[in-house]
Amino acid sequence: MSHESFPTDRPAVVTCGLPYANGDLHVGHLRTYVGGDVFSRALERLGQQTAFVSGSDMHGTPVAVNAEQAGVSPEEFALEWHETYEETFPRFDVDFDNYGHTHDEANTETTKEFVRTLDEEGYVYEKEIMVAYDPAEDQYLPDRYVEGTCPYCGAHARGDECDEGCQRHLEPGEIENPVSTITGNPAEYRERTHKFFRVSEFADYLSEFLDRLEGTSNAQNQPREWIESGLQDWCITRDMEWGIDYPDSENEKGDGTDEGDGGDGTDEGDGGDGTDEGDGGDGTDEGDGTDEDDTDDLVLYVWVDAPIEYVSSTKQYTDRVGEDVYDWAEVWQEDGEIVHVIGRDIIQHHTIFWPAMLRGVGYEEPRAVMASGFVTLGGKGFSTSRNRAVWADEYLDEGFEPDLLRYYLATNGGFQQDVDFSWERFRERVNNEIVGTVGNFWYRALLFAYREYGGTPEAELSSEVEARIEDAIDAFRDGVNDYSIKKVGEAAVDLARFGNEYIQRNEPWKLTDDDPEAAAQVIRDCVQVSKAVAVLFEPIAPRAAERLWDQIGEESDVHAVTVDAALEAPKSTFDEPTELFEKIPEERVDQLNEKLQERVAAATADDAESDGEPAEAAAGTETESDETVADDEDDMAAFEPVADERISFEEFQELDVRVGEIISAEGIEGADKLARLEVDIGVEIRQVVAGIKQLHDLDTLPGKKVILLANLEKAELFGVESNGMILAAGEEADLLTTHGDAEPGERIR
Repeated sequence: MSHESFPTDRPAVVTCGLPYANGDLHVGHLRTYVGGDVFSRALERLGQQTAFVSGSDMHGTPVAVNAEQAGVSPEEFALEWHETYEETFPRFDVDFDNYGHTHDEANTETTKEFVRTLDEEGYVYEKEIMVAYDPAEDQYLPDRYVEGTCPYCGAHARGDECDEGCQRHLEPGEIENPVSTITGNPAEYRERTHKFFRVSEFADYLSEFLDRLEGTSNAQNQPREWIESGLQDWCITRDMEWGIDYPDSENEKGDGTDEGDGGDGTDEGDGGDGTDEGDGGDGTDEGDGTDEDDTDDLVLYVWVDAPIEYVSSTKQYTDRVGEDVYDWAEVWQEDGEIVHVIGRDIIQHHTIFWPAMLRGVGYEEPRAVMASGFVTLGGKGFSTSRNRAVWADEYLDEGFEPDLLRYYLATNGGFQQDVDFSWERFRERVNNEIVGTVGNFWYRALLFAYREYGGTPEAELSSEVEARIEDAIDAFRDGVNDYSIKKVGEAAVDLARFGNEYIQRNEPWKLTDDDPEAAAQVIRDCVQVSKAVAVLFEPIAPRAAERLWDQIGEESDVHAVTVDAALEAPKSTFDEPTELFEKIPEERVDQLNEKLQERVAAATADDAESDGEPAEAAAGTETESDETVADDEDDMAAFEPVADERISFEEFQELDVRVGEIISAEGIEGADKLARLEVDIGVEIRQVVAGIKQLHDLDTLPGKKVILLANLEKAELFGVESNGMILAAGEEADLLTTHGDAEPGERIR
C-alpha cells in the first residue's frame, strides 16, 4: 500500500460492506453501494487498476432468526436473498467485478486458513465465559437471540451490538438484564468454553494504523476512543449450527458442514433446516446448560468470515480473469491499495477487528475506510416493519432511471453526513441540476452543432475552454483523493454549468451570419465540453454518459476511457441528438407521497391489530435510569424543572439540527445584543442573527463549530434576515459545539 495520490502503479480493490441476506433493499441501503461503485469507476477513469467486489453475508443470528420465522433452512433463506441482491445491484448499475457470498466454498476455505494461521501464531486462545441461556427452551442465546441493556451507555441493545446507543460491539456475557428473544423470558448466564482472538495485543499497531488511515474522518477518529479505553479480546465463536465450523486440524470438515449432509450446514437427517435433529429449526445450539469442555459444536462468529469475503471475492475475480489481468495476492498479500466503503455503524469492525486479523495473518492493511452516513426519509427514519421506505424495486417500477437516484445519493452532502430522501427534494434536484444544468447544456450545444455544422465545426479548441476542462479534471482527481463522492459528481455538473454560461455569454446564434468563424469556435468548444462532461459524469450517471457518448459518434467505450479522453478531439460528424432527461412533474410527487402514506397507515394498522404493541422501538431512544442525576438538591433547584409535556420521537426527528461552522461574525449596527453570522452547514451557507454580541468576542468566532436549528422559520431582526438559530446554553450563551470531528452539515440525532 502507498499513500501516493491516485492513480498509483499498484492494483486497487474497492469493497462494499456485505448486506445481510435477510430482507429487501431500500434506497437507504443503496447509498453505500452506489458510493462504492462511483468511487471504483472514478479510480478507473484516472487509470487506476481496480477491482470492485462484495458479497452477501449469509451467516449470523439475523439470518437464522428470520429463516426460522419463514419455516425454511438458514441456507435456503439466505441463498434466496443473495440471488435477489445479485439481480438488484446491476439494475442500479452497481457493477461489481465479483459478487460472492460467505457460505460458498471459496470463503469457507479462506476463512479457515485465516483462523488456522491466527491460531498457529498464538493469537487465539480458549476461555471460560458466561453465555446467555434460556432455560425454558434449553438453549444458548448468541447475539440477536438475546437483548438487554448496554453496559457502556445504558441504551437498549442487542446481544452483539449497542445498535440504539453508543454503537459499540458487545461481547457474549456483557449485556445486562438479558432477555431471550425466543420466549421473552429473562435469560440466565451459564459457563461455556469459547475461542478468543487477542485483539488487545494489537493496540499499539492499531493506534499507528489509524494515524495512517485515509478516508472519512469518522472512520479515522471514532475508533480512537475504543483503543484509549482499552481493547478487549474478541470472542470469535458462537453456540450455533448455522455458520462456518471452527477449523480443527485433527477433524477437518472441509466445507463448513458435517460429512454427508450435502453441504447445507446441517447434521445428517435433519431435513435441511440448519439445526440438530429435533431442535426446532432456529439454527442455534441446543443443550442441557452444561459445558462439555470442547468446542466441536461451535461456529465462527459472523464478523470473522464476513470481512474475509472481501479476500475471497477478489480471489474469485482473479480465478475468472487470470492473474495476468488482476492478481488478488498482489493486492492483499503484497502492496495493494485497499479501500473499504461501509456504513458508519460498522466502523469498529473495519478499523479494529479486521485490520488486527489482517496483521495477524501477514496480509496488507487497508489504505482507506469510507464510512457513509445514514439515509432518512422525509426527515424521519426508515421503518421496514411499518413499510415506511422507498424500496429499490419500487423506485424502478415507478419508471425512474437509476442515474437519477445515483446522483441524488452521491452528491447530496458529504459521504459521512446523513442524507434525507424526499420525493420533493428528489424532484427539485433532478429538474434543476440534472435536467436544467447537465441535460440542458448537452442538448442545446449538440443540437446547434448538428443543425449548423452536421457535427463538430472545424476549429481549434480555445485556450479558455481547454483550461476550464483541465480544471474540471483536477477537481475530479481531487475528489477521488479526498474520498469525496460529492466532489467527483460536482466536477462534471460544474463543468456543464460553465458550458451553459459560456454558450449564453457568447450567443453563437447571433454570430453565424456576422462572424461565422467566431460562431464555429464557440460551438467547437461546447462540443468538447459536452464530451468532457460525459467522461467525468460516467461514474455518477453511467447510462446517461453512454447515451451521450453514442450521440456524439464516439466509437470507444465510455466506461473504459480515462480522463484524458475529455480533451481528445470529438468526432467531426454525428446525428441529431435527443434530450437525455425528462423533468419530473409536481403531480408525480403528490402521487408518490400518497402511496407511501397509504402503505405506512396500512402497516401501522396491521401492527396495532396484531398485539397492540409498537412494531419496533424508535432508533436512538435510551432506557431510563433509576439513578440520581445530582446529589445536591439545592443545585437541582437552581434550574428550571423539566417539562412535563413530552414530544414523540417522530416530532423530534422533524427538527433539522446540524453541525455548522461560523464563517464570519459581525455586530448589527444599532442593535446592542445582535450579531450577524454566516454559518456553513455543509450544503449551503446560512445567515443567522444571534443575541451574542455582548457575550462573545466576535473576532474569535470564525472557524468555531456550532449547532444550528436549520428548519426554523425565517425571521427579520433589525432589518436582517435570520435563516436558522444557533443553540446556546444559559444566560451567558455558552455556544453548543461538538466533541469530535463532525463536519459541517452532519445532522444531530
